[in-house]
Amino acid sequence: MDDNSVRVGVLSFHDSKESKAICNAVEELGHEPVWLRENNILLRFTDDSFVLEPDVDVVINRLLLSTATQPVEAVGIANAIARFRPMVNDPDAAALASHKIAAAAAMVAAGVPIPKTALAMGTTTVGRIGPTFGEEFVYKTIVGTHGGGAWKVRQNDLLTGTVGTRRAFLQELVRADRERTRDLRVYVVDGTVVGAMYRYADEEEWRTNVARGGSVEDATDALSATVEDTATTAASAVGLDCAGVDLIENEDGWYVLEVNPTAGFRGLFRATGRSPAPVIAKVAVERVGGAVDDELVERLRATLDDSVPSCVPSEGEPIGNDAPVVGLTERVVVSGTTDTKSVAGRAEPVNARTRIDLQLAAAIGAGPIQVGTTDSVENGRRRRPVVDVVVGVAGTERTVDAIVEDRAGEQYPILLGRDVLAEFRIDVASRYGGRIDESFEE
Repeated sequence: MDDNSVRVGVLSFHDSKESKAICNAVEELGHEPVWLRENNILLRFTDDSFVLEPDVDVVINRLLLSTATQPVEAVGIANAIARFRPMVNDPDAAALASHKIAAAAAMVAAGVPIPKTALAMGTTTVGRIGPTFGEEFVYKTIVGTHGGGAWKVRQNDLLTGTVGTRRAFLQELVRADRERTRDLRVYVVDGTVVGAMYRYADEEEWRTNVARGGSVEDATDALSATVEDTATTAASAVGLDCAGVDLIENEDGWYVLEVNPTAGFRGLFRATGRSPAPVIAKVAVERVGGAVDDELVERLRATLDDSVPSCVPSEGEPIGNDAPVVGLTERVVVSGTTDTKSVAGRAEPVNARTRIDLQLAAAIGAGPIQVGTTDSVENGRRRRPVVDVVVGVAGTERTVDAIVEDRAGEQYPILLGRDVLAEFRIDVASRYGGRIDESFEE
């Protein structure tokens, strides 16, 4: 690196391919990437001074708040750094965007079209407002990602104002008369559209998320000036430098569903052949007066280098406590749209997905059942039914797609897979011996 290089910090506590791609793009542009992780970051306040280790000139904020165990802590850490270092994606703007109701308010105030939306905190109010949304509508948790925490419900479904400990809201089901359900993801960087894709729902799935098997198609050149303006205005309304803006259409036009501060872009690259990573790196470098070769940025956009970057911190113990511990069996609090139950569950890390008993899923209102995964079987592969559930264990909550199966007669109505256990250490000698709620059993 020469004396004019900029040290660009990528603040990301999760091991994402997008963070790796941004680090690599910074280096390819002739500047110095620094991956700010839990195992290398240190903030110190001495008298009136602030010391950041490792120090950087500018920070790209990639903290994933929607799945953070303690999102307020993550926002606070980012805000502390942002007091002293320029930051691409202001922490408060990222927090605003992650809260779907707060983001909706910001967009409505800016004149951005959104689907009809209502937050009702009490069951009586939910029952009163529900009929205004038609026979079928969407029920969502205020914070969620990859389509998790979103249910398509009907007028006669019994709904409450919360799913587990998470507040939920109602939203109009916007759709066009077409054979396959689709929406539009527009990636905005520094007020400019850098790529767009149509996302098509997988077979028998109503959500279009790539993480749920959706397919993609390049839409960059198909965007109208109105849609471009809507997407950039939405990102600006919540104050984001970089955002994935999701839109849905019907016969009246396009509506913004949400604005994602840490949107993934592997699907976008697959659809368009263009990566946003070099553009994001360029914005950060230029934010502090650094120089970037625009032609090199365009050449780099033709690849998505998400290999392990040279700046990856050396392995070491993370700051803070070790990974939390769960026993081989645990008290599990599981929530659907209508109820919450406490049951005994067993850790089964050999399974990628959590498995839930059919009767338990019905008792908590975990439907509607989607056919959304495959299992290997002797004669090939088969589709298995899944439902969205909120799983609480050891003081944490996760919204997961749980496989539904008949576990009548089995000791444990729920088996916890890696989707829940990924951040835990399992103590196989520990067993849960408390009371459980088995009232779901008929």
